[in-house]
Amino acid sequence: MRLATIIDGDGPVAALVRGDAYLPLAHADGRARSLRELAGAGSPELDRLRTWAESQPDEDFRTLATARLGPVVPDPGAVFAIGLNYAAPGGAHATRPERPYVYGKLPASVGGHGDRLRWDRSLSPNVDAEVELGVVIGARAHAVPVEQAMRHVFGYTCVDDISSRDAWLDGDQWLLGKSMPGFCPVGPSLVTADELDPTRLRLGCTVNGVAIQDGSTDQLRFSIAEVVAFLSAHVPLEPGDIIATGTPARLAGPYPPDRHLEPGDVATVWIEGIGELTTHIA
Repeated sequence: MRLATIIDGDGPVAALVRGDAYLPLAHADGRARSLRELAGAGSPELDRLRTWAESQPDEDFRTLATARLGPVVPDPGAVFAIGLNYAAPGGAHATRPERPYVYGKLPASVGGHGDRLRWDRSLSPNVDAEVELGVVIGARAHAVPVEQAMRHVFGYTCVDDISSRDAWLDGDQWLLGKSMPGFCPVGPSLVTADELDPTRLRLGCTVNGVAIQDGSTDQLRFSIAEVVAFLSAHVPLEPGDIIATGTPARLAGPYPPDRHLEPGDVATVWIEGIGELTTHIA
């Protein structure tokens, strides 16, 4: 099942996506829903909505291309991120550490597909885009073992972990350097866990169509199950919480590491089986 959050006159609306069209889920019974609510609703409710959607006439679906897409989860309780989680054979991160490196992004930093991103460049002139597989939590997870962790995954989405590269932020203020408004685009849609195997997905990032990252989730040093179990041992994970699972190395190429996002750039992160998430830099 593919889901999205559409922004209309009534605010964020959860919708089912089918091809290039969408169906607002509020039409099922007149009650507005959020992706966060759906994440905690469990399989029976999703099955009911899936059955209802299959019975709806084609004319009830709306054109996705003309819709404004919001963050898939516009109101996450928490956004966790895992640092240095992609192995680069023979590189600096070839050896798996003892435990995952965890940091966070403030929930208010989430953005949607197609958003224009502007920030105060006097605070951070050097900012990059990074692709990450996003995991959205379903059933509450607290102190769950690795063997049960995947039962708590609702689905998968694209996350652009937009990050400052300036020493006064990237060096010791990661939370601030990664949490300015719009620094966490999430979307364009979510694919539920029953329809996507996350273990060997290609993923990458382009700036103005030029590839700056290209990797695969089989390079993850800590699996999704291990990350969920580790986090849940320390804090409860609630429905709709987002985990950005890490980013592959930057490619050598036309854009060197000291080439950062500039006004007019178009940054796109993509993940096989999920889609493309684009941000316009203002």
